[in-house]
Amino acid sequence: MKAVVQRVSEAKVTIDGIVHGQIGTGFMVLLGVGPHDTGADVDYLVNKISKLRVFADDAGKMNRSLAQVGGAVLAISQFTLYADTRKGNRPSFTDAAAPALGAHLYQAFITGLQDAGLPVETGRFGADMQVSLTNDGPVTILFDTEAQHAG
Repeated sequence: MKAVVQRVSEAKVTIDGIVHGQIGTGFMVLLGVGPHDTGADVDYLVNKISKLRVFADDAGKMNRSLAQVGGAVLAISQFTLYADTRKGNRPSFTDAAAPALGAHLYQAFITGLQDAGLPVETGRFGADMQVSLTNDGPVTILFDTEAQHAG
C-alpha cells in the first residue's frame, strides 16, 4: 500500500462540478492499493498517519499530530501510485490492486482513521475527480508498506 501525505492548509475534491469533500488544516492523503495488500497494511498506515507529527508546536518545531491541531483528512483513492513507467511512455497499472480489493481497503483506511478519532472527508472510489490543495510548508511524506515488510 502506498500513501502520499501532504500537510495542507486547505484541500477539496470535486466530482462532476460538485464539491464532494473539503477540509481546512490537515492531511490530504492519496492512497494506492497493491494486489497483495491486507488489513495489516491498512492498520500500519492508519497508525503512522494518525500519529504523524509534522505540525508546528509553540517553538515552531514539527512536533504536533493531526489530532493535536484539530485537523482533518481528505482521503483520495489513487491507483496511479502503482504506475509502472519503466517501459515506453504510457504507464502500466497492472501493479495496482483489482478494483474490488482497492475499494475494500480504501474504505477500511477511512474507517480506521475515523476510529482513531479523526474527521475524514473523501473522494469517490473510481470516480474522475478534481483535487485542489494548498500544501503547507510544503510538507509531503511518502509511505510504502512494502518497505516495512522488507525490514
